[in-house]
Amino acid sequence: MRRFGIALALALAFAAGGAEAGPREQAKRMHDRLVGVPPTAAVLDAMATEISAGDPIAAAYRAMQHPAFYTTTLRNFVTPWTNVPKSVFAELNDYSATVIGMIRDDVPFDQVLSADLVYVGAPGSVGAAYSHTNNDHYRQLEASRANLGDPAVLVARTQSGLAGAQLAAADTAGVVTTRAAAEALFSAGTNRRTWRFIAVNYLCRDMEQLKDITRPTGRIRQDVSRSPGGDSSVFLNHCSGCHSGMDPMAGAFAFLEWDEAAERLVSTPGNVQAKYLINANTFPAGYATVDDRWDNYWRAGPYASLGWRGPDSGGFGPKSLGREVAASRAFSLCQVDKVFDFVCFHPPSSAAELAERERIADVFEAQGYSLKRVFAEAAATCRGN
Repeated sequence: MRRFGIALALALAFAAGGAEAGPREQAKRMHDRLVGVPPTAAVLDAMATEISAGDPIAAAYRAMQHPAFYTTTLRNFVTPWTNVPKSVFAELNDYSATVIGMIRDDVPFDQVLSADLVYVGAPGSVGAAYSHTNNDHYRQLEASRANLGDPAVLVARTQSGLAGAQLAAADTAGVVTTRAAAEALFSAGTNRRTWRFIAVNYLCRDMEQLKDITRPTGRIRQDVSRSPGGDSSVFLNHCSGCHSGMDPMAGAFAFLEWDEAAERLVSTPGNVQAKYLINANTFPAGYATVDDRWDNYWRAGPYASLGWRGPDSGGFGPKSLGREVAASRAFSLCQVDKVFDFVCFHPPSSAAELAERERIADVFEAQGYSLKRVFAEAAATCRGN
């Protein structure tokens, strides 16, 4: 509701004031969009001076010094990625806190799916320590109105180094192996959901947008019927289009599971989770998972256009899969699209905006995958309207 109110106010101001906006108006609009609260007079003056001098990026960075950019803007930005309903009202958790910390500290965002990294409250910041079995630590951190923009409050740790961790450094995969992601994505099901939400959140494509019936079907699991309802054409023309690409990617998570009783992520290196082998009699000749091998069949065919640039088309475990996704051009464009839509209140659509989209993606990659820079570039692009 807060962002809707800001959008409405900006739309009314634009209608009343016309397309041209002076430096102070641009600065105010930029601050509102990035932070959601009015700037102080001193900040507004400084931002207006920077915009007048032809440096709107500096003005955006000045705005992002406000604590609300981290505690509100970024929290609202990332929270829908952390849960299946894509709700912005979910609690702060280790997934959302880690993304916020990465953006704040300019950790290269192409590590978001592969790093041995998690952000937690500094020792003593709240009563509850980080736990693998509950979210009390982050619930208390949020209730205390902690300034997530303060490096002394929200600090980086390795997932593998947390007390009680089951994951070795080589098995961690950034936000994918956080407790929040495990609860949302590894619970029940067959771990295909994990791949789907990686594609949605980091390639900006759902499975229907990756459907390709020309890919090999050899890695589709045994639980998928090859003749649904007795009609093999349904499998060939529909089911295979998603499963032929998704099943080999989801193989990366074969050793991971959400333990409902313990309420934590569990890892069983070398032992495939039972969910990968269920309903084997549906099609016994289908693929039987034996390890955590993944293969990217989308490197050929129409979805080669996603710009896969990783060193290998296959590997083992979620870390190498995360690197494959983040090395793609589609990953970079997806982050720009999400930020632009969030900051400018609409996705890039005009020819000029689409050209800016490509330029900002280039800057994102050239600047060490700084997502903070993407926020600044997007805010600078739409500051005058």
